[in-house]
Amino acid sequence: MASSSSAMMASTALVRCLPTTARSRSGSHSYAPFLLPSAPTSRNPTTSLSTTSQLFQESRRFSSLRIRASSEETSSSLQVEEIFSDLKEKWDAVENKTTVVLYGGGAIVAVWLSSIVVGAINSVPLLPKLMELVGLGYTGWFVYRYLLFKSSRKELATDVEALKKKIAGTGE
Repeated sequence: MASSSSAMMASTALVRCLPTTARSRSGSHSYAPFLLPSAPTSRNPTTSLSTTSQLFQESRRFSSLRIRASSEETSSSLQVEEIFSDLKEKWDAVENKTTVVLYGGGAIVAVWLSSIVVGAINSVPLLPKLMELVGLGYTGWFVYRYLLFKSSRKELATDVEALKKKIAGTGE
C-alpha cells in the first residue's frame, strides 16, 4: 500500500502534456490536463520502465527549448537617451511653450471627444452600417473624380500644392 501510494504521488508530480490519443488509451483515470495519470495497476516492470524512459526522452527534448533572458541595455539605453536629448533640444528651441501645450491638450481632448461620439454612433443599431455605406460611396466618388483620369490627377496635384502654400503662408 505504501509503495503504490508513493509511486502514485511520484507519477502525479511529474508534469507532462499528453496527446488526446494517449489520454483515451490510458483508461478512465481522472487527472489534471498536464499531470500524469495514476500509476499503472499492473506490476509489470517493463511497463514502468518504458514509461520512465519515455519521460526521460521527453524531458531531454524539452530541455533544449529553455529560454535564457539576456539584456542588451547598452544599445537600447543609448537610443532612449538619444531620443530624450533630441526632444529636450526641440523643446528648448520652442519660443511659445504655452501655445504648444494648449494645442497639445486641445488635440488630446478632441481625440477623446471624437472617440465618445464614435462610440455613441456605434451603439445605434443601423447607423454604423449607414456610415460605412456613406464612406464607401464617398471613396468611390473620390476615385472616379480625382484618381481615375490623368487630367483629374493633375488637377488634384495642383489643388494640393495650392493648399500647401496657403497653409505654409508662402502663397500669393
